[in-house]
Amino acid sequence: MKRNYYTVISFKTWLIMLCAAMIMLTGCQSNSTNQGRQFIEGRFNAPFTANKPHLNIPVNISDYINQVAKIRTNSPALYRQNEKIYRAIDNWINQSLGTDELYKVGLSSYEMAGQDEMGNVFLTGYYTPVIKARHQPTGKFKHPIYRMPNGVGKLPTREQIYNGALAGKGLEIAYSDSLMDNFIMEVQGSAYIDFEDGTPLVFFCYAGKNGSGYTSIGRLLVEQGEIPKEKMSMQSIRDWADRQSEKRVHDLLIKNRSFVFFKQQYNAEVKGAAGVPLIANASVASDKTLIPTGSVVLVDVPLLDNDGEYRGRREIRLMVALDVGGAIKGQHFDLYLGIGDQAGKQAGYYKHYGRAWVIQP
Repeated sequence: MKRNYYTVISFKTWLIMLCAAMIMLTGCQSNSTNQGRQFIEGRFNAPFTANKPHLNIPVNISDYINQVAKIRTNSPALYRQNEKIYRAIDNWINQSLGTDELYKVGLSSYEMAGQDEMGNVFLTGYYTPVIKARHQPTGKFKHPIYRMPNGVGKLPTREQIYNGALAGKGLEIAYSDSLMDNFIMEVQGSAYIDFEDGTPLVFFCYAGKNGSGYTSIGRLLVEQGEIPKEKMSMQSIRDWADRQSEKRVHDLLIKNRSFVFFKQQYNAEVKGAAGVPLIANASVASDKTLIPTGSVVLVDVPLLDNDGEYRGRREIRLMVALDVGGAIKGQHFDLYLGIGDQAGKQAGYYKHYGRAWVIQP
């Protein structure tokens, strides 16, 4: 990989394990069709079944083409490995063929059985935040973001760090105006930092953690009766924090002893495990033992409104598997939704089901 992204990838594994744990603890995976489940295929007898899907044309053709171009530029070996498929799909696009006509360009489609073996693939979402910050503490910008300490032995807990255990050691690389923003950056594994001084955004990527155990603040908020478990999401946690005093947010976050450190990367793009820049709505994290890196998938995605509700609208996306995660196992895709607040809002809501087809020669 380029730009030393190995540590970002290792954090992705840890991150998605946390997300999956929060989902399980809050009981979000119900059988409700409100999550986009469709029971129309009957029981599958294998993880994949060859068929010709009768779907609308993918809405993101230009994003898909851009994503494949990023693969060709940033990972020539991965491009060569899948070149036959990429070129055939280009031919399919240029001929304006239907999703049931992939055979005309030498391709087949294999529908995934889904987690319930009835065609429902679990879909979650992730994104890259943009956080406002300053180089030095000033006014409300007083919450430090730290680089990884070197050679200091056992690292302090979150509470100890909040209480100044690392102050004065020259480890501060920025100061934000929100403890919760800093925490969400930890959960997502990276963020763009906007110093609001006319300079380009700076990418802060994962540099390490303190080694303390992780406690789900989502689970704590459910146990305390602050958020109903069926409403739990990253967005609902953020909304809760916006209504609280700074002390109350502080008192909740210190119950999670784990703490993440970052490093600065200039002129950097968000990359997945394959070392390829990710295009929003055209890339997914997958279980590479089931969906090899570089694979192309057709995904029937349920669309959510601004309140995170699924109201029956869906769209077809042509996507590439370019990222991984420790808890992305089996029939589960994590959709990369992009950069910034709107992408974050959508990512926080997604715990829904869609149908998916893997495209192969």
